[in-house]
Amino acid sequence: QVQVVESGGGLVQAGGSLRLSCAVSGTGFFINAMGWYRQAPGKQREWVAVITHDGNTNYAASVKERFSISRDTAKNMVYLQMTSLKPEDTAVYYCNVQGTTTKRFELWGQGTLVTVSS
Repeated sequence: QVQVVESGGGLVQAGGSLRLSCAVSGTGFFINAMGWYRQAPGKQREWVAVITHDGNTNYAASVKERFSISRDTAKNMVYLQMTSLKPEDTAVYYCNVQGTTTKRFELWGQGTLVTVSS
């Protein structure tokens, strides 16, 4: 059974930085892509960033140049380094993992809250 767990959220002042981590555990799986989504209060969940199995990255326009996604393939972990944070970045951040075992799967973490104060 594959599981996804995020960590690293918290309260930070505008202009500050924060790093989120996401760990994928289990056996017999291959990860195709790992990404981050976020959901602000009263809004729909939106995509933030993705990193594919071959290391390609892509970002939402709202976070490009401020956020950086990276991974540790050996540890099955993905990170989201967030800098120059703004109050509008306040949201619950979710890790998303797409992969395969005997079939394709898509899993979500439980979410971690990031609050940016002005």
